[in-house]
Amino acid sequence: MNSTEYMEEAEKDLLHTYNRYGVVLEAGKGVYLFDVEGKKYLDFAAGIAVCALGYGNEEYNLALKEQVDKLLHTSNLYYNPPIIKAAELVKKASGMDRVFFTNSGTEAIEGAIKAAKKYAYTRDGHAGHEIIAMQHSFHGRSLGALSVTGNKHYQEPFEPLLEGIRFAEFNNLESVKALINDETCAILFETVQGEGGIYPATKEFIEGVSALCKEHDILLILDEIQCGMGRTGEMFAWQNYGVKPDIMTAAKALGCGVPVGAFMMTERVAEKSLVPGDHGTTYGGNPFVGAAVSKVLEIMERDQITEHVKEAAAYLSKRLDELKEKHNCVVDHRGMGLMQGLQISIPVGEVSKKALEKGLILITAGSDVLRFVPPLVIENEHVDEMYEILDAVLTEME
Repeated sequence: MNSTEYMEEAEKDLLHTYNRYGVVLEAGKGVYLFDVEGKKYLDFAAGIAVCALGYGNEEYNLALKEQVDKLLHTSNLYYNPPIIKAAELVKKASGMDRVFFTNSGTEAIEGAIKAAKKYAYTRDGHAGHEIIAMQHSFHGRSLGALSVTGNKHYQEPFEPLLEGIRFAEFNNLESVKALINDETCAILFETVQGEGGIYPATKEFIEGVSALCKEHDILLILDEIQCGMGRTGEMFAWQNYGVKPDIMTAAKALGCGVPVGAFMMTERVAEKSLVPGDHGTTYGGNPFVGAAVSKVLEIMERDQITEHVKEAAAYLSKRLDELKEKHNCVVDHRGMGLMQGLQISIPVGEVSKKALEKGLILITAGSDVLRFVPPLVIENEHVDEMYEILDAVLTEME
């Protein structure tokens, strides 16, 4: 079938919950994707910050193939070697003490919320605790994750959601202080806001919130689903600040394409939170995803991916600054590591669409931001190629 036939078939069969771009992707190699007609695309989206190692990494693929021939699934009623190894490597990378593997980032957020509520329940002997989340945040689309997502557009059709969620202003410490009360059990935010427009936490904000949490015995939950796994130049974005959370979430690049997420916690939280019967998953932490997570972390450590990200990010940031200087439509440039955003005054969706036509995959964040979350293995030559295409698109549209 050609692209049109594939898309027509998809629109007949799939639930229409996405306004997909008009391209049918079939293969990938390195930092490039190819559609069913063989057209080549430079990928600066990485499957929404998932494919950190790019496409066709032979070592990663071989590890998955070998595990497929051994064992895919056992359930969590039994132990299995790959997930035990994966847990050890995740703990080493994060400095956390306990890990629970999920199928997605959304499920990791659900688990983090439950762990925080159970911790407070065990400590205080009663339920009814509250969580402070952030405006313009995004944590997922299940009912629990929606409840802590600070965007009414996503929430309204599905209300009522969880009670006891209060929303502060991101990077405004006083707004957080104003919401704390005796029932506050956790403060939750993305270390770098993604869907909200690529806003890194300020050092003053994250340090201030951490101090408040320690003062009031409130748990700090950091969402590292998009900004974690090396994307900011450290394995997890909070490591840039030296502020350690009590609970954190990860997903996306954790499996580099294999669906897996995790929530992690300190031993202090684990001792007073989830116990057998409180939480579970059928597929989470099966041998297949364990093999994926282990191989991803092995490659990242051995190849010093975070050091490469620092170098690549410096060059990407320089070139994006050049676009800002050259084009009046570029209002702002912000970000951290290989998670960058250009705020523009012309229709951002049209820019993304025209870039795709010219062979560049870019996605958006919020209503006016172009998001740059390429595979972590990009080189300067790929940044230059991106620059040339995007420069041409902005010139045409201006």
